[in-house]
Amino acid sequence: MKLLEGKTALITGAARGIGKAIALKFASEGANIAFTDLVIGEIGEATEQEIAALGVKCKGYASNAANFDETHQVVEQIMQDFGRIDVLVNNAGITKDSLMMRMSEQQWDAVINVNLKSAFNFIHAITPIMMRQKSGSIINMSSVVGVSGNAGQANYSASKAGMIGLAKSMAKELGSRGIRVNAIAPGFIITDMTGQLSEEVRNEWAKQIPLRRGGTPEDVANTAIFLASDLSSYVSGQVIHVCGGMNT
Repeated sequence: MKLLEGKTALITGAARGIGKAIALKFASEGANIAFTDLVIGEIGEATEQEIAALGVKCKGYASNAANFDETHQVVEQIMQDFGRIDVLVNNAGITKDSLMMRMSEQQWDAVINVNLKSAFNFIHAITPIMMRQKSGSIINMSSVVGVSGNAGQANYSASKAGMIGLAKSMAKELGSRGIRVNAIAPGFIITDMTGQLSEEVRNEWAKQIPLRRGGTPEDVANTAIFLASDLSSYVSGQVIHVCGGMNT
């Protein structure tokens, strides 16, 4: 039997990148997949088809994760379409990097709203569902910079630190109902976002990593499988670093 057979997973911001890798990995382990992104265009539709080709039910939903009302509406629609939600992965995220003295209020607000408020929105909408089911796994996608900080990323670091605090608090609130909440803190992961960096910059990053390479979205997805499945049935309130030893 596959690790997530019969379960339904909701993954935010999953049309591409790490979110897509997690969705594909979950589907390969038997999970039905509902995913959201700001727009479900050609990329989102292609992702939907790629996941469905693995033999599971899959549907993408256009939704602004930072909008409280939209989030509750899309969760209601997913429940109508799938009947249950067993796993939530709060993956939606953006960066708007700048030194504090140059950072605009808009840059701060946009990152906090998309990265952190979206997680609150989805946990708020899904908590009653998982409480009725008396089971569930919630995974917040944090970052090593949410633990250690990073110059020029005060907004992003603060949002990712918030994801850790949110996960730990929810683990304590929801544990008695059989709901587990954890966070993953990826390090330098090779995605479209980091792929825009020069080779020189990527090589400098690699020198700081004990394993001497950047991670892949699949490296993160493998950790997410552990946290979503019953393999981690006694793991809650934890932060798992997927960083090649960078943050030790």
